[in-house]
Amino acid sequence: MSATPATQQIISPIDGSVFAERPVASAEQVESVLAIAHSARPGWRATPIADRAAICNRMVEHMESVADAIGLELAHQMGRPVRYGANEIRRGLQERARFMASIAAERLADIEVDAPDGFRKFLRRDPLGTVLVVAPWNYPYLCVVNSVVPALLAGNTVVLKHATQTLLCAERFAEAFAAAGLPDGVFQHIVATHDDVSTMIADDRIDFVVFTGSVAGGHAIQRQAGARFIGTGLELGGKDPSYVRADCDLAYAIGENVDGAFFNSGQSCCAIERIYVHEDVYDDFVEGFVAATRAYVLGDPLDPDTTIGPMVTAKAADAVRQQIAEAIGAGARALVSEADFAAAAAGTPYVGPTVLVDVDHSMRVMTEESFGPVIGIMKVGSDEEAVRLMNDSEYGLTASVWTNDIDAAIAIGDQVATGTAYMNRCDYVDPSLVWTGVKDTGRGQALSQLGFDSFTRIKSFNLKQV
Repeated sequence: MSATPATQQIISPIDGSVFAERPVASAEQVESVLAIAHSARPGWRATPIADRAAICNRMVEHMESVADAIGLELAHQMGRPVRYGANEIRRGLQERARFMASIAAERLADIEVDAPDGFRKFLRRDPLGTVLVVAPWNYPYLCVVNSVVPALLAGNTVVLKHATQTLLCAERFAEAFAAAGLPDGVFQHIVATHDDVSTMIADDRIDFVVFTGSVAGGHAIQRQAGARFIGTGLELGGKDPSYVRADCDLAYAIGENVDGAFFNSGQSCCAIERIYVHEDVYDDFVEGFVAATRAYVLGDPLDPDTTIGPMVTAKAADAVRQQIAEAIGAGARALVSEADFAAAAAGTPYVGPTVLVDVDHSMRVMTEESFGPVIGIMKVGSDEEAVRLMNDSEYGLTASVWTNDIDAAIAIGDQVATGTAYMNRCDYVDPSLVWTGVKDTGRGQALSQLGFDSFTRIKSFNLKQV
């Protein structure tokens, strides 16, 4: 049995240096965090919903005030180019948090039920208690806001355990909530090991667990939570397909698919990871896709001219390179490869965007999550063939259809096993719509008018006057 590390280090993908280091919580500190979260429950539950919403909105204001600094930190922590980093705050975080705050009072209000004279009947949503959020590094603010804000709005206390690679993001949340006037103990973050997470899940002061990460990690979380009959929200990745129909706006579809495949170096659960193109437009689509991909500038994410940065680690990059090599060995052709980007270097996190054709579903690059800047493009002859291939996956987070026929998009969306069906867009989380998935993508739901359901339990009131 290995010894518990004394610290957790952020190893920057830029140059492999230690960007930051934090001590791992002791057993006594883990106990203290749980005790403080538990003791903060009554006061926060008694806080009016309007006051909770105001605090969340002030948290957003603080985050926006330091968005540029956060963008720079993200470049050092996980490699996203500085030209894009602040947008995670100014666009996604503020949009999602403000939306959930705006609907909280209505969605958390008592639900009155028709009753005869002398009776009053209603349903009330009670907070669960304390929510443990185990967050990922790839979108370290967006994935957190999806759960932390609705959990707090619903009256729960929250403990955040962030990924080692993005520990500073947890500290930013703590600073923002403190600046917003959130009472002590309602939100806490902790630097913890896997064993510490298991300890917290087993503790009866944790009432719900949110986890974003690998399928194996999700199974482990589910087993631990199931032993206590507490709920979980699990987002475990995807292999999201795109289908380009012959009637699409081709230039638009090309640009959006390139961005959907390669933004954030392809390190997104809802990135496009495989593309099926109708044979009537296949050649033109591939030609345009290749040209747009070659326009990327791979390099140091601190350089404002860089449009695609390194992957998070050399290990992750090598896993992508292995998928590419296997596909080429099985007959695929790379129309764009690392050789087209001067900054790409074997054994480093700098891996150039790769475009593969002559691919099929015998290749891992078309069936297993890549989570990196590689895309396979297949020719199809019909909607039916596209649907069959889109459904040939263990995952089901999103799927996109590129067409000018909305009825066809709905019909295809109905047939594809996925949590979100897009038409003429991709890789976007709309806070007014539920965020969910099927199959090995996980379970549970976030955002939308249903986004408070996971963080509340229903209590029935049946009142008779005598």
